[in-house]
Amino acid sequence: MQTKQRGSQVKISDKFWRRYMDIVRDEVIPYQWEALNDRIEGAEPSHAVENFRIAAGDTEGEYHGFVFQDSDIAKWIEAVAYSLVSDPNPELEKTVDDLIALIGRAQQKDGYLNTYFTVKEPDARWTNLRDQHELYSGGHMIEAAVAYFEATGKRELLDIMVRFAEYVDSVFGGGEGKIKGYDGHQEIELALVKLAETTGEDKYLKLSKFFIDERGRHPHFFDQEAESRGDTKPFWYYGHEYSQSHLPVREQKEAVGHSVRAVYMYSAMADLAVKTGDESLAEACKTLWENVTNRQMYITAGIGSSAFGESFSFDYDLPNDTSYTETCASIGLVFWAKRMLNLDKNAKYADVMERALYNGTISGMDLDGKKFFYVNPLEVWPKACTRHDHGHVKSVRQKWFNCACCPPNLARLVASIGKYIYTRSENELFINLYMGNAAEFEFGDEKVKITQETNYPWDQNVKMIISTTNLVEFTLGLRMPGWCRKAQLTVNGEHIDVEDVLKDGYIYLKRQWKDGDTVELALSMPVERIKAHPQVRENAGKVALQRGPIVYCIEEVDNGPNLPNIFLPKSSDTEMFFDSSLLGGVTIIKAQANRTDGSNWGQQLYTFDEQKFESTTITAIPYFAWCNREPGEMLVWINETL
Repeated sequence: MQTKQRGSQVKISDKFWRRYMDIVRDEVIPYQWEALNDRIEGAEPSHAVENFRIAAGDTEGEYHGFVFQDSDIAKWIEAVAYSLVSDPNPELEKTVDDLIALIGRAQQKDGYLNTYFTVKEPDARWTNLRDQHELYSGGHMIEAAVAYFEATGKRELLDIMVRFAEYVDSVFGGGEGKIKGYDGHQEIELALVKLAETTGEDKYLKLSKFFIDERGRHPHFFDQEAESRGDTKPFWYYGHEYSQSHLPVREQKEAVGHSVRAVYMYSAMADLAVKTGDESLAEACKTLWENVTNRQMYITAGIGSSAFGESFSFDYDLPNDTSYTETCASIGLVFWAKRMLNLDKNAKYADVMERALYNGTISGMDLDGKKFFYVNPLEVWPKACTRHDHGHVKSVRQKWFNCACCPPNLARLVASIGKYIYTRSENELFINLYMGNAAEFEFGDEKVKITQETNYPWDQNVKMIISTTNLVEFTLGLRMPGWCRKAQLTVNGEHIDVEDVLKDGYIYLKRQWKDGDTVELALSMPVERIKAHPQVRENAGKVALQRGPIVYCIEEVDNGPNLPNIFLPKSSDTEMFFDSSLLGGVTIIKAQANRTDGSNWGQQLYTFDEQKFESTTITAIPYFAWCNREPGEMLVWINETL
């Protein structure tokens, strides 16, 4: 078997993202390793490493945690792998190598790997795929194996997961005696595509396609599976929509069910559409994309509005205070957006990817990397949070969770941010994200280095410098962000009319590039007042403040309590300035507003009297940075008046 190591060629120098990468390297990865080993005082116990020790026979004990506890280990390894590419650390690498050896000892002789079933239910393999996450956990470990091989060239974990994949291929499929089924939580599908790319083995691509094609067919696999194990209870309250298995995937027009499961599946569908040329899968992806992003997505790129099933609900149902908007769901949306860019060169996908990266994902972690949100609401009233907590909705971040999918998921995303900047086709290079970095590419026999210099997202100017030995002809595509109404572009000081070279949100520059060529792009970044669709009832008469890709909010610590009683006049100007001493350095927005004056209200609950207002100055901060000071109220959507 030929394996292909694809080390990263993107070096991040960006002030904004390098800070987050450093936090992941210095704080999050060590902290999460302690958490996975149950060494964080006051945090929910993980037991994830101990489960592997028990499964390997290194110690005795009982399994603890969810059936998918192994996946926390996998995502941690993947985060470490991406971090090692940019920041080598022999000691950390040795820790992972020892952990991989432990994983190898826990693997069964036939290739099976899952500590829950090895330790707790050894005779129950593959009997409850609907609920037990066997393939989901395996998929995350495959992703970790691919990432660690790419980062280090070490193939021990890759070999472990190849054995697992070979075993899965022998168990599942359309052949006689095989299981014609799929996992309740999608993940193996996208992982198998990565494994196929790395190993060159087409069978893994075919297995991924089998899982996608089989999903939703009738008679329904989960019904047959439940009957065979004597399970007569109804499937929760959700039905097959919960796992997007209510219809064959090509017939699905609206996003339903568990939001993380959905976007993981859509990511795999987009991958397979690209790899196999399946137009029906491509069209299904595009249809679902329009439904999610135009009817079921928050301004922060949060998705999954309902706490009931961590799920999508229905079109335009986007409550702010009870929104679920799981961190993992926004992360999955980033995964899907990147794959849609491989499928269709349209900047609308990069717009959503950027919106999620700067808002709905990093809001899930505080600025020191030691506390986390599972849920990312757009309006918080602390007393109400304690009343309808749903197990995860809190007004302050938590040290850890018993279901700890979000913290390591965010760590692997941040550590791999360089993978999302560019999209490459044969003779085209598209810049999806603007951030300081240096990246190398090959066009034919020529190597080209592109260096981005910028203080984005706080500053509107981006400079791109080409370095090459010889003349190289290719097309450079620069994203014209959907939030930007006006841009100025020069190449080597010569002005270029953006509208003349703009297509599907990308500025196309086709030329023979030489060493030292410089492209400068200025993206106009005023403060904008964003309105929601009239059918989003919760936001009627309200606006959200946005500058560039950053969505803003107001907090009680700056503006006092009872934030819904603040009204922003249409005539009120906004001013902005960068405060290097606040929240790690952010641009803040100030504006004159009015607040309901309740000083003479008295004890009566209702009155005929006319409302009185007092003038106030509001301060808005980036949404991603909220809840890093004193806990209190928070609000994204602000009342607007004439």
